[in-house]
Amino acid sequence: MRKLVYYVATTLDGFIAGPDRGDPSGADYFRITPDLVQFMAANFPETLPAPARAVLGIDGPAVAFDTVVEGPSPYQLGLEAGMTNAYPHLRHIVFSRSMTTSPDPGVEVVNSDPADFVRDLKSQPGMDIWLVGGGKLAAVLLPEIDRLILKQNPSIIGTGVPLFDGPFAPSLFRPVDTVDLDGGVRVVTYDRTLD
Repeated sequence: MRKLVYYVATTLDGFIAGPDRGDPSGADYFRITPDLVQFMAANFPETLPAPARAVLGIDGPAVAFDTVVEGPSPYQLGLEAGMTNAYPHLRHIVFSRSMTTSPDPGVEVVNSDPADFVRDLKSQPGMDIWLVGGGKLAAVLLPEIDRLILKQNPSIIGTGVPLFDGPFAPSLFRPVDTVDLDGGVRVVTYDRTLD
């Protein structure tokens, strides 16, 4: 069965974006170092947006994911950067109650319950499903998340968009892998505890 994987950059204090909710990529607390790009290109090349893939010459098959799901806030960041579909190489799904139509034929807008939709997706054949974010969607999908892959940056920002922006909902995960990159990012993988 396919897994829902929350693969995201975070600070040490658990934030995926600053208080302005803008794109944190390249901010001093989310530095994009050459070794991080190499790690992503080698292990999760499909998570790089189309312009980055083009610059890096990545056009091969997916390694981990064939589907990407996200909430309206992260999708809006792509729109603000001029991309109606940052991931045309993946099935691209945006969960939104306010969007009624998609600005791109390659992006599906889903207005139904995200957990039900993802549960159905997981039962279909295919590779794993990548949850980009944001924090509110991650909280809604927490019961369906099978794996966390956190690109932990060596920074603390104090406030911002939390990794999970929702109610108190204890869930247990166990660490299964850690990769320390020379640039300071630690990539930690956790799998859901089944007991």
